[in-house]
Amino acid sequence: MFGCLVAGRLVQTAAQQVAEDKFVFDLPDYESINHVVVFMLGTIPFPEGMGGSVYFSYPDSNGMPVWQLLGFVTNGKPSAIFKISGLKSGEGSQHPFGAMNIVRTPSVAQIGISVELLDSMAQQTPVGNAAVSSVDSFTQFTQKMLDNFYNFASSFAVSQAQMTPSPSEMFIPANVVLKWYEVFSVSNIKAFCN
Repeated sequence: MFGCLVAGRLVQTAAQQVAEDKFVFDLPDYESINHVVVFMLGTIPFPEGMGGSVYFSYPDSNGMPVWQLLGFVTNGKPSAIFKISGLKSGEGSQHPFGAMNIVRTPSVAQIGISVELLDSMAQQTPVGNAAVSSVDSFTQFTQKMLDNFYNFASSFAVSQAQMTPSPSEMFIPANVVLKWYEVFSVSNIKAFCN
């Protein structure tokens, strides 16, 4: 029903079912993980009015699990990316996995998915720093492209004394490129594209 993906690792599709409505994925060597993707496989949809609350659990200094709500997956939003690198020092929150005997080892974190009513999920608040940047991929690409162009063009900058006259070539002053770069910033990218 669910899949879990961590960059540089194989996709996990065999969640351990710990209750009728609860599933977990083990994340070995969790200290090196920055982001995790949770997704529905597309084979079994949620029943009408249901969705999945996604939790992250890591062992505290005593080896006890600390669970934090990351967000949700639903039939309408079948996948989500969560940033977990900043969560390992945070405090836990209410979760539905407390009374379960889930086998775990000290260096293994877990992703838990609890199938719940959409109405009850809407009343829950995920930890704030788990959300991935809301900047869309086109804006990110454009910003990176502008940074790359500016760095590339600047690498050819020479002073006027270092220039060799060449009547067949045109030269653009570096301060003109810098001014264009500053004017065409991220805040203007979306306005320009709309």
